[in-house]
Amino acid sequence: MTADRWIDVGRIEDIPPRGARTVVVESGDEIAVFRAGDDAVFALINRCPHKGGPLSQGIVHGHSVACPLHNWNIALATGQAQGPDSGCTPTIPVRVADGRILIAQPMPVPA
Repeated sequence: MTADRWIDVGRIEDIPPRGARTVVVESGDEIAVFRAGDDAVFALINRCPHKGGPLSQGIVHGHSVACPLHNWNIALATGQAQGPDSGCTPTIPVRVADGRILIAQPMPVPA
């Protein structure tokens, strides 16, 4: 992926520990950017694989987020549902450079 495909979405300090913010990208997708308690940063399409709940509004615990609709736990690194649930939310490549969060411009995701 080339450097011109990365989108600067702000400073790491703009997201509180165990918090999230959303960004709408050129493809129209809403991306949830998460900051874990250990400052690890993750990005997912902001849609639970179960019923499409807004993951950015869920509770971040460790490197997972609980969907606010039905409490499905989603691994932030892989987008995989945990425990007895199954399904996957697309992940978005993310990196931190000089304190700035950069996400890769995602390809459109089918509805």
